Amino acid sequence: MKTSILVIICLISNFIFSQGPSNLIAGNININTAKPTLTYTSNSVSSNEIGTNGFEFEVLDAGVNTKYSEIGTGFFRNKLIMVSSKKLGGFAKIDFNTNEAYKELFCLDISKNGALSRPLLFSRILNTNDSEDQLTFSPDQKTVYFTRSSRDNSLEYKLYKASLEEGSHGNWINEELLNINRTNVSIETPFLNRTGDKLYFSSNMPGSIGGYDIYVSNVNADGTLDTPKNLGHSINTTSDEKYPSLSIDGKHLYFSSKGHQNLGGYDLFVSRILSNETYKAPRNLGNTINTSYDEIAYFLAIKNKGYVSSNKPNGKGGFDIYTAVNDEIIQSIEGKAIDLVTKIKLPNTLIILKDEDNNEVARQMTDESGAFSFDNVVPFELYTLSAEKDGFKDGDFKFLANRNFDTTYNKDLELNTTEPVIAEVDNELRIVLEHIYFDFAKYSIKEESTISLNKILKVLNDKPDIKLAINAHTDIRGNDAYNLKLSNKRAASAVMYLIKNGIDKSRLSSKGFGETKPLIDCKTNSCTDEEHQSNRRIEFVILD
Repeated sequence: MKTSILVIICLISNFIFSQGPSNLIAGNININTAKPTLTYTSNSVSSNEIGTNGFEFEVLDAGVNTKYSEIGTGFFRNKLIMVSSKKLGGFAKIDFNTNEAYKELFCLDISKNGALSRPLLFSRILNTNDSEDQLTFSPDQKTVYFTRSSRDNSLEYKLYKASLEEGSHGNWINEELLNINRTNVSIETPFLNRTGDKLYFSSNMPGSIGGYDIYVSNVNADGTLDTPKNLGHSINTTSDEKYPSLSIDGKHLYFSSKGHQNLGGYDLFVSRILSNETYKAPRNLGNTINTSYDEIAYFLAIKNKGYVSSNKPNGKGGFDIYTAVNDEIIQSIEGKAIDLVTKIKLPNTLIILKDEDNNEVARQMTDESGAFSFDNVVPFELYTLSAEKDGFKDGDFKFLANRNFDTTYNKDLELNTTEPVIAEVDNELRIVLEHIYFDFAKYSIKEESTISLNKILKVLNDKPDIKLAINAHTDIRGNDAYNLKLSNKRAASAVMYLIKNGIDKSRLSSKGFGETKPLIDCKTNSCTDEEHQSNRRIEFVILD
């Protein structure tokens, strides 16, 4: 077959997707590039020491690998783009730095079941006689940022930008060398975030912490880049860091590093991006994906499913592309809301689970036993459990999910009560506090409400001259006579509790009003259970 027949340009499909189609993962992908020299650092640890680290990856051969190097680089209009050093015909020139052909960009169609087609050259314009490497596309896929090295120095890459000609099927125009390039500086492995305003890349710029560090530049409206910012010591080490990419939600940075806690060579790491644009200490993605060889170019097609490239043994070439599916380790946290002093369980307490950026993850009310449970906890993330209940001070409780296996954490939340307030209400001087709770059609005081009555005890003990009228009310359910009798019993129950705890009965009086003085009109309006509960109340009126 003639060389001219093999060099087919990959036409662009009309179907566009921004990050990767949901059907990409059924097939496996093998991506290779020039085989980097393995570098082992003083941070190297054994596979058992790293363990799964909270990840359960299944890594599968992608089925498109050759005896040369293939490395994945991203998606463009329902096609997988990869970098490969596979030879095309007998005229391919060999790069003496890698002993493989100079790299080119290829594309592969992806079928609905995830199978990949035969690779075709991606673009006759972007592919040149020099060596092309990683690229990334703007959200509208009309701009490409790509890297290219010259044959004079195949290990030093420069960053370029080009635009897709309107209405064309792949005619890239206005190619330009970007302003952040410098002499004797290599800029590699670019990755644009989903909003298109930040470009991450690796470079050996002066001032780098190690040989290659990861940087980020803001993308201006005209596509030019602001001054690069080093991601700092949280991400970069004195060894090399490359291949940045982001999670689908943009909250996590993935990258390859020869440093940190490492199995050897390049390992894959993840770091949480905090709201102030700082980065948490990276976590090794674990021994179900990392080996003592090089794992690079991890990028996601959909949540928890993506592609990775490795030069581990038993592959077909220098680097091969693999499909990586992460079966998330599911963790949960449960506990009870309780009163700090009495240890009484607190039902109907609002518990809110928040992530490290103070974003709400989930919320629920505690049940009758004061219990709560959340099952959406991610290993090694820092959370806050916020608790809110009438009559108690709001509480925030930090919680670190510090285990790397399926588990349930237990954490009880101890809440402090608020102080009672003496205030004028409806022309009466009252001790104002939260509701005293009763079950429907019952007059025995719930255990949680003894905490509230203890506040009344404190006021009466601190102010021995005060006399108190205790007035009880019901909701409208039940007949008038029944509700009047029930309210009298509820008022009497509160009086008996106070007398039992040392208050002289001469200071106390009680009266039931039944349903005659509701806070909420439930006769003309349909009320919720919570609104009926508001009408079932006790008021503590200070007598002259």
